Amino acid sequence: MSFLSAVVLLFLVMDPLGNVPLFLSALKQVPPERQRRVILREMLIALAVLLLFLFLGGQMLRLLGLSEPALSAAGGIILMIIALRMVFPSREHALHAENAAEPFIVPLAIPYIAGPSALATVLLLMSREPARWLEWTGALLFAWGLCLPIMLSSTLLRHGLGERGLAAVERLMGLILVTIAVEMLMTGISQWWVLHK
Repeated sequence: MSFLSAVVLLFLVMDPLGNVPLFLSALKQVPPERQRRVILREMLIALAVLLLFLFLGGQMLRLLGLSEPALSAAGGIILMIIALRMVFPSREHALHAENAAEPFIVPLAIPYIAGPSALATVLLLMSREPARWLEWTGALLFAWGLCLPIMLSSTLLRHGLGERGLAAVERLMGLILVTIAVEMLMTGISQWWVLHK
């Protein structure tokens, strides 16, 4: 996977446009003048969690004795589930949080930004080619940097695109993610086949 492919994949799984209405819902009880500070704090926490998984997740998987083909196939399946939820959203997927107070870590940082699909993706990148750790770190920082202004301007985006516009963009991102998920799944299966034939 190239650096650019990794950036696109990480941007898609962090799903900033899909998270705009979720962030706004979770921040309903937070004063408008404080919302940007809360978003920035939660985005930094999410980045810290993703970096932690990037550098320590692979060691954990090795301790569990999981093979690269199994991880690739599992990552493809997880991404497929996330992508299908993006293309065909349901009420359960919305996860609108009714917070009486200011949200902290949950649900904004985890699982909205650093969710299962993002964590699985960084694990997969590092476990497949650990020698490229500097490239994967750069890709993660770049993708996070693309997500940050979108989340900080979430109120403006909601007014500009509207609920339907945001839903349409999220579904388009979901379609791209489906293709990436199928590629990862097929790679895992082909690697397993080569090892066991």
